Amino acid sequence: MLTQQDLKDTIPQSVAQALAEDVGDGDITARLIPATQAGRARVITRQNAVICGTDWVDEVFRQVDPAVQLSWHVADGQSVAPDQLLFEARGAARSLLTAERAALNFLQTLSGTATISRHYADLVKDTGVRLLDTRKTLPGLRRAQKYAVSCGGCFNHRIGLYDAFLIKENHILACGGIAAAIATAKQNEPGKPVELEVETLAQLDQALAAGADIVMLDNFSLDDMRSAVKTTAGKAKLEASGGISEDTLKPIAETGVDYISIGALTKHCQAIDLSLRLV
Repeated sequence: MLTQQDLKDTIPQSVAQALAEDVGDGDITARLIPATQAGRARVITRQNAVICGTDWVDEVFRQVDPAVQLSWHVADGQSVAPDQLLFEARGAARSLLTAERAALNFLQTLSGTATISRHYADLVKDTGVRLLDTRKTLPGLRRAQKYAVSCGGCFNHRIGLYDAFLIKENHILACGGIAAAIATAKQNEPGKPVELEVETLAQLDQALAAGADIVMLDNFSLDDMRSAVKTTAGKAKLEASGGISEDTLKPIAETGVDYISIGALTKHCQAIDLSLRLV
């Protein structure tokens, strides 16, 4: 699971890129305000949400103007209600307004990811299943969104193509079969998790015989998932994927699979409505 500490080294670069595309060679509108004019801003949420992204906000204001002082009233992972005060900022009015959009973009997007993750996690909170994110993330925000998923109470799948195997149909075909693909994976990268996607119970038998650590059940029916759980009997972890919705989530969880992967956690997130006002 990604934590705030895991992201410390990546946040400055991500923020610098966001400011470069937004501010460019200078905020010409903020320059309408005298450089010496001080200001205070309050940021509230206009809807229920789970907060995520405080470190990104801190870094935006730090890069725009280190003299700006922020006072947070919430923390990552905290649930908030409409009109709740999230943070206050004091400093040059120019700086507050220049930093506003980049800061809120991070906060509203990551909070949106955390919020939908909490919603899905709550749907299966009385089961033993773990909900996993996927690689269907916003470009440039992979690690940030995966951290937001954990703030919402769900879990991280592999971070990218480098830290775990996920062998799919085309990989199997190109490798010459399930057994060959798994054997090569274990030989090439000993110790890294080997997951293989199957579409039938017969393929599941092959994956188990070849020693897969995790088997992804792609678009299995509920009856076939139950059969897969019985057949596997703890020899590997089982992950359900494909066709997951709010309506199907709990019935799938109740089949006994270990994981359910949901692309919607990161690709269907809706930014939280936030407001910054000078006071």
